Amino acid sequence: MSLKIRLARAGSKKRPYYHIVVADARSPRDGRFLEKVGWWNPILQEEDKHTQLDVERVKYWLGQGAKPTDRVLRFLDKASLAKRPARYNPNKAIPGKKAQERLAAAAGTP
Repeated sequence: MSLKIRLARAGSKKRPYYHIVVADARSPRDGRFLEKVGWWNPILQEEDKHTQLDVERVKYWLGQGAKPTDRVLRFLDKASLAKRPARYNPNKAIPGKKAQERLAAAAGTP
């Protein structure tokens, strides 16, 4: 059984609130989970108050082989529980094909 530490959505429409849960990878997003290990409220303005983790239980589940999703890995990296590798995508800032054609056409005409 492969385990994931991931987000389960709660809260009402347009007011998201997420539980950080340990679940079987095959179970649905908001479905069955093994344990709730924290929460995340993206609406709160204070950076240090919008996430809470049960550090001991997260360490336990990481020791059992649970893999965190990318968003949860950001929280774990901030709490110094896991290391999130840096990403480098130099092509992200390059405009698309049509935009490059428009820029070339605009540069060709004075």
